[in-house]
Amino acid sequence: MNKYEDIMSRKNDIMLKSVGIDFDRYERGKISFDYEKLMKDVGYSIDEIIKIQREVGVGNTPLLELRNITKLARKVSKTGKAAGIFVKDESCNPSGSFKDRRASISVYNAVKRGYEGVAAATSGNYGAAVASQADIRGMKCIIVNECYDSRKVGQPEILEKVRKCEGYGAEVIRLTVGPELFYAFLKILEETGYYNASLYSSYGVAGIETLGCEIAAQCRNRFGKEPKAVIISHAGGGNVTGTARGLIKAGADNTEVIGASVDLSGLHMASDIDFNKKSFTTSHTGFGIPFATYPDRSDVPRSAARPLRYLDRYVTISQGEVFWMTEILAQLEGMERGPAGNTSLAAAFAIAQEYDNDDVIVVRETECTGAGKHILSQLNFAEENGIKIILGNPKDQIPGKNIIIPSHPGLVSVKDEDMEKLKGSYIKNSLKKLKGNTVDKIDVKFLAEETRKSSEQIADILKKNNIFIN
Repeated sequence: MNKYEDIMSRKNDIMLKSVGIDFDRYERGKISFDYEKLMKDVGYSIDEIIKIQREVGVGNTPLLELRNITKLARKVSKTGKAAGIFVKDESCNPSGSFKDRRASISVYNAVKRGYEGVAAATSGNYGAAVASQADIRGMKCIIVNECYDSRKVGQPEILEKVRKCEGYGAEVIRLTVGPELFYAFLKILEETGYYNASLYSSYGVAGIETLGCEIAAQCRNRFGKEPKAVIISHAGGGNVTGTARGLIKAGADNTEVIGASVDLSGLHMASDIDFNKKSFTTSHTGFGIPFATYPDRSDVPRSAARPLRYLDRYVTISQGEVFWMTEILAQLEGMERGPAGNTSLAAAFAIAQEYDNDDVIVVRETECTGAGKHILSQLNFAEENGIKIILGNPKDQIPGKNIIIPSHPGLVSVKDEDMEKLKGSYIKNSLKKLKGNTVDKIDVKFLAEETRKSSEQIADILKKNNIFIN
């Protein structure tokens, strides 16, 4: 057995020691697990989580009205109407993104359990969040970062995030794109005995629930009602899951939960060739769709991020439209924020035009900016990699070939993903894990909860796939 096979054969044991969760306790039936028990066993109430976060300056971020962007949306709307657009400014957290909410609970839990340090595998803002929270709690930190192609060329956005992690004093392990990421991360966890501050653990997702609670409370205090919709940038699913769970806990049951991703269809996210042809390292379809249809592809056996349980709608928008919105946000509202965090805002600009003027929609996030995140850095890098930058209709974009900046605000629009198709893919992926052709009644219930379908509908789908219920 070679080193790779040896490490991978022990991944479950390594995960158990590094996360402190015995995932076998939650397994039920043939393919299901007790999701709500997994979340309950975090062991912290929402009030306790708020207290933990306040101790380290996380949360209680402002809800800002984007008056000028709302006016522009109404000006180009076919009806002359558009909902008021408000943004939950998560750049006010210590490391500059909502990821501090995740990291605050994971790092707190690591301290409580007596770990010497924390580790995380990420190419996004989460690395900076973990490093920041580790500093506050007096812990060591290692970040494993997939930041280069095989030529050792990295995108300015990713390298900016690496710089920020190192600025917080974290040790950063820089890797080229490929399958070695998980292997390298497992090896580090085993060698160091550090806590795995996974993006997809129940602790990380529970930390985001305060976001949904805050949005509901701020809207009630300000408008006397909940928002019509909350638009959330969607990648691995934790953002959607945590925010939606928080809204539910706050009683905002009628608020529509809408996920938004950058359309990068046609690009393979793990491909060395395609790695530097995308201008967004997160909040894109290369994460959004795979993690919606197969959430347990993460670095823990059972992911706590289950987006299809909570999404009412899932839309995509082009790279050019997000870059345009980043510039508009700066020039109309005086807020310079990182492009990836503006995915949901770009989508909200179009979606707001579906509502009346007295309606309220909330954009779930913004993020910090920096030299590498600036749109000029990213557009220049795209041009260097053979991608044409065009002013025109963003609907003509071909990911990896061009980026089309809208020539008029009226061209900004969203494309709805087929939710039924996504749910069907999720069910098929779940059945691939099935040994034999029978499931238990608890599996039917689980699939119904995962896809927001009735047990009868699930039973019918199973029958069509020659799967029988015990």
